[in-house]
Amino acid sequence: MATTTTIDQNKRNIWYGGAEPLKASYGKLMMWFFLLSDALTFSAFLVAYGMSRFAYPAYDPKVHGEEFVPSVNYWPIPEEIFTHIPFFHVYAPLVFVGIMTFILIMSSVTMVLAVEAGHRMDKNDCQKWLLWTIFGGIAFIGCQAWEWTVFIAGTPDGIGANLIRNEYGPPLFANFFFFITGFHGGHVVSGIILNIIVFYNVAIGTYQARGHYEMVEKVGLYWHFVDLVWVFVFTFFYLV
Repeated sequence: MATTTTIDQNKRNIWYGGAEPLKASYGKLMMWFFLLSDALTFSAFLVAYGMSRFAYPAYDPKVHGEEFVPSVNYWPIPEEIFTHIPFFHVYAPLVFVGIMTFILIMSSVTMVLAVEAGHRMDKNDCQKWLLWTIFGGIAFIGCQAWEWTVFIAGTPDGIGANLIRNEYGPPLFANFFFFITGFHGGHVVSGIILNIIVFYNVAIGTYQARGHYEMVEKVGLYWHFVDLVWVFVFTFFYLV
């Protein structure tokens, strides 16, 4: 009789609230749902980019010449376009975007340390690593703004790139570049704003008073997602 009563009580807890399925709070589950929907959106964009990429012929040195020259007749080679580094007049294919990627990955590491500090209820450590994460995000956005500026300006003898014309190849390449990297950049900016809000709350002791730093974990999930998506964007756009 006692066993039956316990089972009934558990059923009531699960179906009538008061229990956390998968040992995750409501807020964490909603964040996972949001990230899942966002992942599907990014996947659709990258699939569309991939289909467009392979709808155009690839550059073939045997057919188009040994030296790459941008043309609307074939898809551009990213490593022949993104070759600039600020303050250095050197030919360095993809080095700058590699630095951007490294900065974003390192900001994800500092976010892990912030979450870990939150588990230890160490307010000062959590605050410190969140601040480094914010700096990393701002540095990444600054780099992306510079990259966009160079891409839009184009070469000295070229017409640059925008949503209508593109000196580096088919206009569709520029459209996808602005749309996908811009959409990801918007996510990074949102993440920076969220991190600043959480940093402020950590600084005034809001989470210390609550007895947990779960909000840091939730924002950390978002930040890791932004980092992971960039790895795919980097692979699709710059390496494939």
